[in-house]
Amino acid sequence: MRFAPAAAALMLVAAITASVGQGAEREADPRAAALMAEGRAALEVQEPQRAIDAFEAALAVDPGYTAIYLELARAARAEGLQGKAIHYYREALARDPGNLAAITGEGEALVEKGAVEKAKANLAKLKSMCGERCAEAQKLASAIERGPSAPVLTAEAVMPEAQVTQTN
Repeated sequence: MRFAPAAAALMLVAAITASVGQGAEREADPRAAALMAEGRAALEVQEPQRAIDAFEAALAVDPGYTAIYLELARAARAEGLQGKAIHYYREALARDPGNLAAITGEGEALVEKGAVEKAKANLAKLKSMCGERCAEAQKLASAIERGPSAPVLTAEAVMPEAQVTQTN
């Protein structure tokens, strides 16, 4: 019992010290930052596969940097791989559950995939976190309003019925 006040004070100091490191996003490794810049440049010129390669290399250099997952998801969406993008957004959310960009991006990818009800759940989560007027909530609300994009038809799907005549 003599050590209870000292132990309580020591636990309080340890808890405060542990929470200090959780406050802000850390800086990326300089090599990873350079690779991310290369990937963003590739996305700007409509080369998503080159961007994915750069972002994956950045992830190998600095696997703990959450922003790389967001960029990988953006590149996957540019490739039309919404399922893969959702995976990357969820990976980012596992690392940072309050990441508004990841919640918004996941919701937009869900809309593009056709899962509008799940996207509405993301919108509700955003509204509870940052309110009706925050940019992320408005962006996701407009994506939900637009709805899923029309599927792209292949040439086989729109070919007229072929008439086969047999001549001997």
